[in-house]
Amino acid sequence: MATLTAETLATLPQVAAARGTDLPVPAYDRSALRTGIVHIGVGGFHRAHQAMYLDRLMNEGKALDWAICGVGVLPGDARMRDALTSQDGLYTLVLKHPDGTLEGRVIGSIAEFLLAPDDPEAVLEKMASPDVRIVSLTVTEGGYNIHHVTGEFDAADPSVVADLADGAVPATTFGLVTEALRRRRDRGIPPFTVQSCDNVQGNGDVARQVFTAFARLKDPELGAWVEENVAFPSSMVDRITPVTTDDDRRLVAERFGVDDAWPVVAEPFTQWVIEDRFPTGRPPYEEVGAQLVDDVEPYELMKLRLLNASHQALCYLGYLAGHRYAHEVTQEPVFARFLLDYMDREATPTLEPVPGIDLDLYKRTLVERFSNAHVRDTLARLCAESSDRIPKWLLPVVRHNLATGGEVHRAATVVAAWARYAEGTDEQGEPIAVVDRLAERLQAAALRQREDRLAFLRDREVFGDLVDEPRFTEAYLAALDSLHTRGARATVEALVS
Repeated sequence: MATLTAETLATLPQVAAARGTDLPVPAYDRSALRTGIVHIGVGGFHRAHQAMYLDRLMNEGKALDWAICGVGVLPGDARMRDALTSQDGLYTLVLKHPDGTLEGRVIGSIAEFLLAPDDPEAVLEKMASPDVRIVSLTVTEGGYNIHHVTGEFDAADPSVVADLADGAVPATTFGLVTEALRRRRDRGIPPFTVQSCDNVQGNGDVARQVFTAFARLKDPELGAWVEENVAFPSSMVDRITPVTTDDDRRLVAERFGVDDAWPVVAEPFTQWVIEDRFPTGRPPYEEVGAQLVDDVEPYELMKLRLLNASHQALCYLGYLAGHRYAHEVTQEPVFARFLLDYMDREATPTLEPVPGIDLDLYKRTLVERFSNAHVRDTLARLCAESSDRIPKWLLPVVRHNLATGGEVHRAATVVAAWARYAEGTDEQGEPIAVVDRLAERLQAAALRQREDRLAFLRDREVFGDLVDEPRFTEAYLAALDSLHTRGARATVEALVS
């Protein structure tokens, strides 16, 4: 067994070969890397996606001045700091193919990691460095501090209030990025580009909105400068990346002979569509499979309303029916039919044509991807943080179809399944751990819905005025009643028949 460090890197292919497998490692001189990107929110997805694209470029002898400095903003990010620091930023990426084939490689594009709670000044000076030209983000859908109903930056959030106080040491992503931009402005250094890589519609526009809003609250003149000078390109990102488990760690050890504290597993499919707007430069991502376009919106709407919303369409119903993995749900024909019916009859009518994409093929491919048993994507992961996901991915489909006379009863069934899931027990009486920033409030509402059938839907912060839409509430209540009396599988069977 070999530990994963810079010192052992050259020996790892031989260690893997002795076990009858391949494990490519970085072919470039990592000591020659220069940091050009600061990435906030280093998790599995970032390491399976953006860091992987950069590693591909570096293996071609390119982008060596675009290495990544990972930044953790939350105290819990200390685990990632410890894992990556102990391994000199290296980690194993394992792609799990549908036929069971495992494809591993060691990724080396992360050159360093800083934890802001430990040393905010180090993070600020790193972002203020002229070498850094991009600050990228995977801070989750809820990390942009947007009020679900008003659509505005929530200046009343306690962490934001603390960062806005005079003399405060920045602790939030907003405070850190804004202070770094202020230092660059004052030092005559061009601003870095802020690149969102989160599953948020118009993520570049959203990033512009929230960072500009915070900067204006901190200093109106600085806010105006940010709005005028900082680029916020949008992007669409796609790769199913389950949470790393101890089984994954054992797999890397047994298959490749490598002791990796935090490997990443993912499906083979990957897609990255990027708005080409980087005033201070960017890596040549298009040379390793990314799409650089003028307008990302058609691609992101396709992904959010087909892939992401379909994840919500399968996770609650599947969990209630007794499944625990995505592939178990989609391998049941009745659930696969429900997903395709949702995509064909409710989501697709809300989309404009997507350049270069065959939507029918894309939808069939989604079901095949969800059915990959080797990825073992958990339904618990897909069901988490629903109050941030459903309003951004599914409810826009509902509102479009309500306005145009389209069908809504499948999406209404998904919302009803979420309401039933939030009660905290599945159909077998097993407890459900509801993971959501609004978990306590949502669960309290869900537990009242046997008496007040619309209790869950009355949360206007999450659902807006949907409780006032009779066409939606009729479909929602029919689904909720069916879920309570007949269960998830029978409810779906009735819909697809």
